Amino acid sequence: MKKKVVIIGYGGQGSWHAAQIQKSDVAELLGIYDINPKRSDLAKEKGIFSYDTLDDAINDPASDIVVVVTPNDSHKEIVVKALAAGKNVICEKPAEMSLSALDEMIDASNRSGKLFTIHHNRRWDVDYLGMKQIIQSGKLGDVICVESRIHGSRGIPSDWRGMKEHGGGMLYDWGVHLIDQMLQLIPQKITSVFCTFSHITNKEVDDGFKLTINFESGAVGYVEVGTYNFIAMPRFYMLAKKGSAIITDWKEKAKVVYCKHWYEGDVLPVQAAAGITKTMAPRDEITVDTYEVERPVSDVHDFYRNFCAAIDGREKQIVLHSEIRRVMMVIEAAFKSVQSGNTVEFKDIL
Repeated sequence: MKKKVVIIGYGGQGSWHAAQIQKSDVAELLGIYDINPKRSDLAKEKGIFSYDTLDDAINDPASDIVVVVTPNDSHKEIVVKALAAGKNVICEKPAEMSLSALDEMIDASNRSGKLFTIHHNRRWDVDYLGMKQIIQSGKLGDVICVESRIHGSRGIPSDWRGMKEHGGGMLYDWGVHLIDQMLQLIPQKITSVFCTFSHITNKEVDDGFKLTINFESGAVGYVEVGTYNFIAMPRFYMLAKKGSAIITDWKEKAKVVYCKHWYEGDVLPVQAAAGITKTMAPRDEITVDTYEVERPVSDVHDFYRNFCAAIDGREKQIVLHSEIRRVMMVIEAAFKSVQSGNTVEFKDIL
């Protein structure tokens, strides 16, 4: 039997959730609520029921799931209220603007006995899944560094995402996704974090950032988001003990170079710019294999399928509270690093 869903917030992402649920094989849309009458009217024009008040939406006795898609600073209040009303809750990322607020939401979930999770939908991105597949195959050996970038050139959207009070900025926006992906790619203890912000198009919040996450093994995760990049750098680049991998764009296959022999006995210097170099001489097919990895098959609606199955106890919830907390810890550390200009050490985070 399909789970009945109510959506709080009918902006761009809220309407995306509505479209997903309307074609779902596991969920059914009951209606939406939005504080903006124009958005409510838009939903009605599309044949979607619109509740008159937030309380009406949350307390609909027919609903099983409440999806919260509102500005970041309002998440906790709505999530806690929905859990107290006996609803399972999916909240858009980021969970909130602080770890303490997130912990209140988790506590409310534990008290209610209802499920609560964050919509980390980009765990289904094919570029991320391609890099994950390469790492988990083990062929390239231990990870040395993974670089993850998203570059655009249109600045921050001219809505609440550019306002500090509502949790705007790229670290809270794309950063949450890329950090979550990185912590899945390198599931190790974190030792330290260093972060810098850019303010090219917006002085109030970051319109870009560069974040370095250091792990216990010595591996490094580098995450970068830019909104004033008219030439984008590759989406992923990975350096490992036995080779390298690159994904230039989510539409492209991964390219892998595997080092099968380190042999350097007959390396000849090559001409480079105004001089010769042996250090940068290219590899040949005797020492490396070069190949492409097909883009994985992915269905983002598996997030909803899992959540509905978890409500019935048939599956384990994919996006766990511990994982959500870990992302928020890194975000808080990143803000501290920016404020101090220093590396922030971690002593007890997994």
